[in-house]
Amino acid sequence: MPEIAEVARVVHFLRQHLVGKTIKKVIAPDDNNVFGKAGTSGPAFEKALTGKKVVEVGSQGKYFWMVLSSPPHAVMHLGMTGWVQIRGIQTGYTRYIERTKGDKEQWPPKFWKFHLETDGDPKVEVAFTDARRFGRVRLVDCPGKDIRKHSPLVENGPDPVVDKDIFTEEYLRKKMKSRHVPIKALLLDQTTISGIGNWVGDEILYQAKLHPEQYCDEFDDADISTLYKAIRYVSETAVEKLGDSDQFPEDWLFKHRWGKGKKDAATTLPNGDKITHITVGGRTSCIIPSVQKRRGRTTMDDVKEESASPEEETESRFFKGKSKNKKQTNGKAEVEERPSKKARTAKSTPPKMEEEEEEEEKPAPKTSRRSNKQKKEEDQEQEEEEEKPAPKTTRKSNKQKKDKPIEPPAELGRRRSSRLSRVAA
Repeated sequence: MPEIAEVARVVHFLRQHLVGKTIKKVIAPDDNNVFGKAGTSGPAFEKALTGKKVVEVGSQGKYFWMVLSSPPHAVMHLGMTGWVQIRGIQTGYTRYIERTKGDKEQWPPKFWKFHLETDGDPKVEVAFTDARRFGRVRLVDCPGKDIRKHSPLVENGPDPVVDKDIFTEEYLRKKMKSRHVPIKALLLDQTTISGIGNWVGDEILYQAKLHPEQYCDEFDDADISTLYKAIRYVSETAVEKLGDSDQFPEDWLFKHRWGKGKKDAATTLPNGDKITHITVGGRTSCIIPSVQKRRGRTTMDDVKEESASPEEETESRFFKGKSKNKKQTNGKAEVEERPSKKARTAKSTPPKMEEEEEEEEKPAPKTSRRSNKQKKEEDQEQEEEEEKPAPKTTRKSNKQKKDKPIEPPAELGRRRSSRLSRVAA
């Protein structure tokens, strides 16, 4: 996924080639994901941009935008595979070129969601591409200077490169002490810090020598200071290099982290330290165990405690206090022991009391068909003596009794089958 560095690269090229130009033509076929889930449509996007001048291009974390000569303005997110291409210019970084096989001849490029061109000579042609359609393109109707005060930017945390006056060490300390989540999960939370994704988060923790599973409120002030410096260092360096991994420092984990699942991939750093992949917060994390050692409580400690004393908790820890098997004794919770259930075998016999209950609940023995028929005939004769009509039966019997007024039976009995009614008739 494009992160803070890749977005900085897109912004760099848009500022270089599009700012100050007037958009002459926009083609944006409607897409329910890219436009629709952001509250707009392809035709609305075309109308909003056509004839407008691009005044400014900005970014905050993983979002970037174009401020136009009049609102609404375009705010974009690259999602998982999104990118911005400019015709005749190589905007992609090394790994993006490898993934797309460097196809520069086709225009508009594959998987384009909108493309535009400016007036003047030479004209500039720009395309937004997204193979997996997780990117988002929206329109924000506000003055250009207030764009960060509106959704979705206002819900996001400070950018560690753009917002240096907001993202301070004290800001980070307060966020870490106020929550109890793995530090990797905190770094990936865009409402806390904008722009840090999976690879940037792993690089930060490697440089800070911190384990990604350790809870964020378990770090001391020295660790928090180290982490803050690592965030600034990795983010600023990656943005300065415009996400070009060829220019990243040689001692970065980034250079060696991409081998998971690949044949003949490196499993160690050049110095011999083992590369390991674990899952933290649902995301794959690359770590070096010999460098990133646990120094506080981690998610693994909670798992061990739960598995070590299962008899002390009969239900999930997410439903504490709801166990039916706990009783209060001297102000302390004790767990009642359940009697073990014996497996039933062919020789086992139920208790006597149960046998008596079963005898009481036993239905009357079945009689033969003949005796049932006789009983039905006797009931029929009794009803006729009392001048009570029989309930509805078959179509034939209904036709025969069509002229007779049908009155509801005084007493509700068992439903009589049509076969017995014909016998009775």
